[in-house]
Amino acid sequence: MPYIIGLSLSLASFWLLMSGIYTPLILFLGFVSVLFVLYLIRRMDALDEDVFEFKLKTKYFSYWSWLAKEIFKANINVSKVILSPRLKLSPRMVRVPLSQSTELAKVIYANSITLTPGTVSVEIEGNEIIVHALTQELMDGLIEGDMDKRVTHLEEA
Repeated sequence: MPYIIGLSLSLASFWLLMSGIYTPLILFLGFVSVLFVLYLIRRMDALDEDVFEFKLKTKYFSYWSWLAKEIFKANINVSKVILSPRLKLSPRMVRVPLSQSTELAKVIYANSITLTPGTVSVEIEGNEIIVHALTQELMDGLIEGDMDKRVTHLEEA
């Protein structure tokens, strides 16, 4: 039951944020849409006890703020590389080891790499991620493992 309530509140909030129109007709259509989605999920038997339960913790906020700072720094670095008269690109593909044990943490790590400008997670293979980086400097920052340690800390309960 808590899953249904949480899902319906999430869907209704998303509907209200995305519509931006609060006339009675639109609110009614949003209500009907939320009920229809809940019906479909119930019918597909996709709502069970194995659903990942997301609980907001302070360590998530500290990770997100750290990641935002890293994204900003990487934006500056990539801008310098692109705007310099002599392009100092040294693209490379490297296998970066994973220290995460859960699939969710591995995906968070791979997505964090991709969110950081100048690096892209290409594939997760076992306990490694294949990463493409524009420069050696960006790759060195990744290989240092600060992001890896922070994501590993997130998965600890």
